[in-house]
Amino acid sequence: MKITFAAAVPAPAKLIARIVDQDALPAGLEPLLVEAAQTSRFAGKAGQVFESFLTRGGTVLRVALAGAGKPGDKDRMAALEKAGAGLTAKYLTSGETVLVLDFTGSSLGAAEAAAVLLGARLRGWRLDTYRTRLKDEQKPTLAEIVAVAAPEGTEAAWTTESAIAEGVEFTRELVTEPANVIYPESFVSRCQARYAGTGLDVRVLGADEMSALGMGALLGVSQGSARPPRILAIVWNGGEKDARPTAFVGKGVTFDSGGISIKPAAGMEDMKWDMGGAGAVAGTMLALARRKAKANVVGVCGLVENMPDGAAQRPGDVVTTMSGQTVEVINTDAEGRLVLCDTLTWVQQEFKPAVIVDLATLTGAIIVSLGHEHAGLFSNNDALAAELTAAGSATGDKLWRFPLGPAYDKMIDSPIADMKNVGSRYGGSITAAQFIQRYIDNGTRWAHLDIAGTVWTDKPGPTWDKGASGFGVRLLDRYVRDQLEA
Repeated sequence: MKITFAAAVPAPAKLIARIVDQDALPAGLEPLLVEAAQTSRFAGKAGQVFESFLTRGGTVLRVALAGAGKPGDKDRMAALEKAGAGLTAKYLTSGETVLVLDFTGSSLGAAEAAAVLLGARLRGWRLDTYRTRLKDEQKPTLAEIVAVAAPEGTEAAWTTESAIAEGVEFTRELVTEPANVIYPESFVSRCQARYAGTGLDVRVLGADEMSALGMGALLGVSQGSARPPRILAIVWNGGEKDARPTAFVGKGVTFDSGGISIKPAAGMEDMKWDMGGAGAVAGTMLALARRKAKANVVGVCGLVENMPDGAAQRPGDVVTTMSGQTVEVINTDAEGRLVLCDTLTWVQQEFKPAVIVDLATLTGAIIVSLGHEHAGLFSNNDALAAELTAAGSATGDKLWRFPLGPAYDKMIDSPIADMKNVGSRYGGSITAAQFIQRYIDNGTRWAHLDIAGTVWTDKPGPTWDKGASGFGVRLLDRYVRDQLEA
């Protein structure tokens, strides 16, 4: 979706929209439009859209009003995003190619106007690459939004927000692509192509290098697949020269069959998005580079495919991790933590980060606990947990904190190895987090985000259609803004 700016409504405009506060139709609207809106019970609630047709200067115009809720509400920015998204949702396949968003007389500030534009752009993302038989009325037509008389500073604010939008869109792209298109090698290639010219430094580890480093857990997951594993490190040095970086680490299981502990057939096709954590990291790094973030950040993705061929890892196998700790593999479908443990060890040895946040579609148990409304948050540091929770609340990538503790940790002790990769059927998300915590160096601030319920949705959300939500990019970017750039 292209966003442009203009001082006045362009002459050939056929679709014009206004942003309307709840119960406060703007002055200057035609009486017919006001009466029609009131008759239709349009109240300006967040995301509500009203449409009418008017004649101006002998030209028939399509006019829309988009509700932004009440100005004083605590969720005002989210409501403004809904207003923009509501317009895109209504007109994306309408046959209209340009929507003029008229801010004339608006009381919105620059950041608020940019929020409207962000919502509009995010709601317009689709991946139609493989849909060859769409009817004309199903094809997207809306290609441009022209912001007219935007508040002073909106263009500068949009420069930042457009970078965030690009990062979210890249994450959605990676998560949506099928597993025969996005696998460890092609994930890396797609990122390298997208990062060209951004200033990001990209490093890649192959299977031989991982073997030399002793990454027995990650390699154990990948050994049943014809697709070789990769570790992708993406480095952004925008902060002080000697400042320790913050590390974002993503689970990148590009397809998860469950391995020998194979999943049920029903719904297995969804496991293409088991790399949602890596997708979020890749999109976040693009966003940080595009907006030239003044922080040192490294994004690392552990990329594997989990398949059940004759060479696949067996339940009962014992593997030695890069840290030297041993793991009894009870269930090969609990593979994400095996990927993360070696990836996290390498990140700590290689980059010495001050803070680590890992993101993973790790457990079905988190969906049982939280549904699709929040991601689970686990942390060894109360301040970090609070900072991430605040960032999630501000962006809509909401988090809910879970406990960690010795009683849960004991549940993953193994009788023949240092630990096993699953505990009992109770507290599954917590014991998974306890497993990961065993690979975090003492004194390192760490948080684990279990995002299994939030990266993919079967119904449209405020700023996304069905499918990949792009969860995590805005959360991590906001954390960087608030904690590393403040």
